Amino acid sequence: MKIAIIASLIAYSAAFSQKDTSRRDAMAGIAAAGAALVPAIANAAAGESPRFSVFGLIGDGTSYSEGGAYGSDQKGKTYSAYSVYGEAGEDSLYKPGTEQYITKKKAVLVETAKRLKKLDYYADKKQWTQVPQELTRYMYETRASVTYLAKSKEQKKLAKEFYVQIEAATIAARQKKYENLKTAIANSISTFDALTAAL
Repeated sequence: MKIAIIASLIAYSAAFSQKDTSRRDAMAGIAAAGAALVPAIANAAAGESPRFSVFGLIGDGTSYSEGGAYGSDQKGKTYSAYSVYGEAGEDSLYKPGTEQYITKKKAVLVETAKRLKKLDYYADKKQWTQVPQELTRYMYETRASVTYLAKSKEQKKLAKEFYVQIEAATIAARQKKYENLKTAIANSISTFDALTAAL
């Protein structure tokens, strides 16, 4: 602290000692000295040596250079040294397989059934781009929901068949093959119905 004050006085006197020094240069010197004082005042403590930390492993984890607690402020073990989240356990907020998540995933399947029924209309009107768009818009959620809900071997097999059929519908629409598209749409709907019945 004393060194910072002495350095600022030297800068202050040096700013005014030169003959051809303008007021602007003098103020710049004073501002620089003041800026040097601010961190010293903010971090200074009487009789304390400088503190440092290397990723919270070596040194003082509470130092200002730390920038993160690296789990030292958690009451339980963290997921990793750089995470603020604890290990998954009994007190976790997310518990896979609870009724809340299953209901949400099944609601996605209800919406998917509605969207699959729209595909015939697009095919009959020869709106080729609407079919891939409809399949792309919501099927990402459908795949996530089906993957979450499908547990048995049979369910996973039905899910794979459904994925193949919607991909066939997308390809037929892009190639503008009406008969192939109608067949793929019918197969998509039938495999989806079988899948939802199995889930």
